Amino acid sequence: MLILDISSLGVEFTARLPKKHADQIGRKIQTLLTSPYPPDSKTLVGFPLLRVHAGEYRIIYQVYGDVLAVVLIGRRNDNDVYRRLKRIFL
Repeated sequence: MLILDISSLGVEFTARLPKKHADQIGRKIQTLLTSPYPPDSKTLVGFPLLRVHAGEYRIIYQVYGDVLAVVLIGRRNDNDVYRRLKRIFL
């Protein structure tokens, strides 16, 4: 099992969500800790990161060594999560 490292942006985002949605994201992250490369995960073009969906949300993460680093969490149906990601990495 991996060690979870969630960014402050991810913590802040989920803290503002309704409990049902935050729980849904939490369950998906727990699943990623035991199986970090599920069939529905995709590699992001231009970044050393993966993304997976949890209901209406995208979880952007990276696995290195024994650490699962959740970089960003955002809404699935808008591209704001990718704009924020570009600001972080570029």
